[in-house]
Amino acid sequence: MNILDTIVAHKQKEVADNKQIVSVQSLEQRDLFQRQPVSIKAALMHPGSSGIIAEFKRKSPSKGIINDQVACDKTTLAYAQAGASALSVLTDHNFFGGSVDDFLSARRVNNCPMLRKDFVIDEYQIIEAKSIGADVILLIAAILDPGTIAKFVTLAHGLGMEVLLEVHDEKELLDNLASGTDLIGVNNRNLKTFDVSIETSRRLSALIPDGIIKVSESGIEQIETIRELRASGFRGFLMGQRFMEQTDPGLACLTFIQNLKKG
Repeated sequence: MNILDTIVAHKQKEVADNKQIVSVQSLEQRDLFQRQPVSIKAALMHPGSSGIIAEFKRKSPSKGIINDQVACDKTTLAYAQAGASALSVLTDHNFFGGSVDDFLSARRVNNCPMLRKDFVIDEYQIIEAKSIGADVILLIAAILDPGTIAKFVTLAHGLGMEVLLEVHDEKELLDNLASGTDLIGVNNRNLKTFDVSIETSRRLSALIPDGIIKVSESGIEQIETIRELRASGFRGFLMGQRFMEQTDPGLACLTFIQNLKKG
C-alpha cells in the first residue's frame, strides 16, 4: 500500500467518525454556511495578480515537520498582505498536521479566496468545507472516479464554491475534462512516489482547455519557473513548502512576490 492509499484509508475512518459527532444538519446551521464565497478564479485573473496561492502546511509525509512554530492566522494574514492572490490551508491532521481550527483561524482574519486543502472522498466534507468558510475545494483525480468528481463538482457549485481539480497525468486530465471543474491543478509531485518534476505542468498544459484556469502545484522554488509556466498559460501557482520552511513564512512570501514583480 502506497502513502496515498494509506491516507485515503485513514480518511474514510475519519469521515465516518466525524459524521457521528457532527451531523450535516448541524454543519448547515453554522454562521459561515451562509457566507458568500469569494471567487478564486476572479482573483487569479485580476490584472496584476501575483498568481501565488500561498499554503499553510506544518508537515508532509515526504518531508516530515516543515514548520510547527508559527500560527496559521498570523502567517496567512502575512501571506495575504504580501500579495498572495489566494490562500490554501491544510485541514488534514494525521499526515499534514492541519485542522479545521486552522482554517477557521485563517478565515477570521482574511477576506481573500481560501482553498480548503484535504483529501475529499465524501459529500460530507464538501458541506463541511462550506460550513467553515471555504471558497474553493480540492478534488484529487487519483482517488476519485470521474462520475464521483462530476457529482462533487455539482454539489460544490450548488453551495457557491469553486473547484480545483488536481491531476497528475494525461489520463486523469482527459478523463475529467467534462466534470465542470473551475480550475485544473497539475501536481508536479507524484502522490504515490513523491517524485517532483515541473515538466509535468509543461506537458499537460496544452491539453487543458482555454476556459479552465491552469494552476501548477508543488516543486515551485524559483521565480524563473513561474515565468516559464506563465508562458505556458498557467495563472495560479500553489506554493507551501518554499515559504513554510523559513522562520518567517510571511516575509519569505513577501520577498518572493516583490522579486517576481520586478520582472
